[in-house]
Amino acid sequence: MDSIIVQAVIMGIVQGLTEFLPISSSGHLIIVPYVLGWDDPFITSLAFSVMLHLGTLAALLAYFRADWLRIVPAGFAALRDRSFQGHPGGRLAWLLIAATIPAALAGFLLNDIVDKAFHDGGRTAATVVATMLVVGGVVLWLADRLGRSNRRIEDVTFPISIAIGAAQALALIPGISRSGISISAGRFAGLDRESAARFSFLMATPITAGAILFEVRKLVTGETGVHVELVPLIVGMLSAFVAGVFAIGVLLRYLRTHSLTIFVIYRFVLAACVLAFVATR
Repeated sequence: MDSIIVQAVIMGIVQGLTEFLPISSSGHLIIVPYVLGWDDPFITSLAFSVMLHLGTLAALLAYFRADWLRIVPAGFAALRDRSFQGHPGGRLAWLLIAATIPAALAGFLLNDIVDKAFHDGGRTAATVVATMLVVGGVVLWLADRLGRSNRRIEDVTFPISIAIGAAQALALIPGISRSGISISAGRFAGLDRESAARFSFLMATPITAGAILFEVRKLVTGETGVHVELVPLIVGMLSAFVAGVFAIGVLLRYLRTHSLTIFVIYRFVLAACVLAFVATR
């Protein structure tokens, strides 16, 4: 099998698992090629990374299809009636829109800057990722310890939603983790673990779709400067989809009865391994 296809499958699996577990998908997509010595410009490109998100977006839509079939019509109905009365899903729809705005603005303004800073991977990028894994791990640990768990998704207010969305914007920095920082924000706001994760996943759907549309435009116009490898792209997205559906189900079931400590420990151990690898290479 062509090595680039193998790399694409591995990167897809990594993306699918780490996008939803609070351990940073962007960080892993930098670390894995660096540690394994992969230097194919397409595999390490932001374009490929973002298109892998198409696989995880499909996983979100597949797993939460019943929720979205309820939320979207209710959102339009609430807009039509100018009231959330009689449209319980409508309020959630507009909460998710409110949460999307801060992250969308941050992505639009800062995405290219982050891309230039981390595009080539390497020693500096790996060191930054390791540092942010620790920072994000500390935040996750504090949020899980201090969070009161006295709220569910139905109790989320618009200020809480916007605050979680603003926290999600920090995930532009590789190593922070989109799911990790948004779950942390939800826990600080008093959401129980499963509700924080579920709101994080629902909130990820529109922002991921927007990022994909933005990157597809760049691919079509040739702004990315990389040659698109169609077969690796497809197998990577399929791998991300399968791994993503698996990760969502596992995490939601796990958080019903367990804390987030195991993910904090993983982040610290991975950071230590990456820094050791950087120091000895």
